[in-house]
Amino acid sequence: MSFRSVRRFARSGAWRRVVVTASAAALVIGVGRPGWSQGPVVAAAQAQPLSSGEERAVVPWRVGERSQYDVRFGKLKVGSGSIEVVQLDEVRGREAWHTRFRVRGGTFFYKVNDVLESWFDSRTLASLRFVKDQEEGRKDRETRYEIFPERTAFQEVGREGGEQPSVARPLDDGSFLFFVRTLPLTVGETYELHRYFKPDRNPVRIRVLRRERITVPAGTFDAIVVQPTFRTKGIFSENGKAEVWLSDDDRRIVLQMKSSLSFGSLNLYLKKHEAGGGPLVESAGAR
Repeated sequence: MSFRSVRRFARSGAWRRVVVTASAAALVIGVGRPGWSQGPVVAAAQAQPLSSGEERAVVPWRVGERSQYDVRFGKLKVGSGSIEVVQLDEVRGREAWHTRFRVRGGTFFYKVNDVLESWFDSRTLASLRFVKDQEEGRKDRETRYEIFPERTAFQEVGREGGEQPSVARPLDDGSFLFFVRTLPLTVGETYELHRYFKPDRNPVRIRVLRRERITVPAGTFDAIVVQPTFRTKGIFSENGKAEVWLSDDDRRIVLQMKSSLSFGSLNLYLKKHEAGGGPLVESAGAR
């Protein structure tokens, strides 16, 4: 691999985005071609009125779950990442899952240490708060969004302009990944989702490509391979070739991600997974 390729990679910021969308996931949210058809399209469920009596949604994760990853540019290890379920929190009187994405690393001339945190309703999985703390090179920036599903609006804290229109039961970059883990992911289907909290980034499409068995540093797994496409110029754009491997079981753990860039390949590999010791929601009434 040439020095020029490594330098282009570092400047692109692509390796940082890989962990965040490992979602179908989520990096820079966007979409595929309007007329694209690869198997049946399954629309996301329509939002229903919220009720104070709603029970916690059935989900495959629990408090304390943590996945750790190696991030590689070709054969070169350029960083590490983690995805974790921190705790059940409370946001504006609502019980919320608090999740955290962390990615750090870079090259000898460009360093990155980013943290993305999401809070989403434990009953509807709708986003309530999203915070990005990004340290990239010499830049350090925190961006905070308060999201209001009950009135389909969001606001970037500290920015003029007040509330902006959103969508019903919105999802942010982090909560999108967890929501995808609750989908049936039937091979041959395309899931069309109109739930990213910034409306101009919708829809997101997720093609379910195939099943296969893979080996990563954490072990050997049966996997479902999906291809997310977003309205973006990044690795998940409609012209991109990124694929994500999720465990073919009830947990839907992100096992690996591979993408092809004009100047090399960017890959993500699971090296360790901890199930966590907090509450696992096995039935709609579990508390």
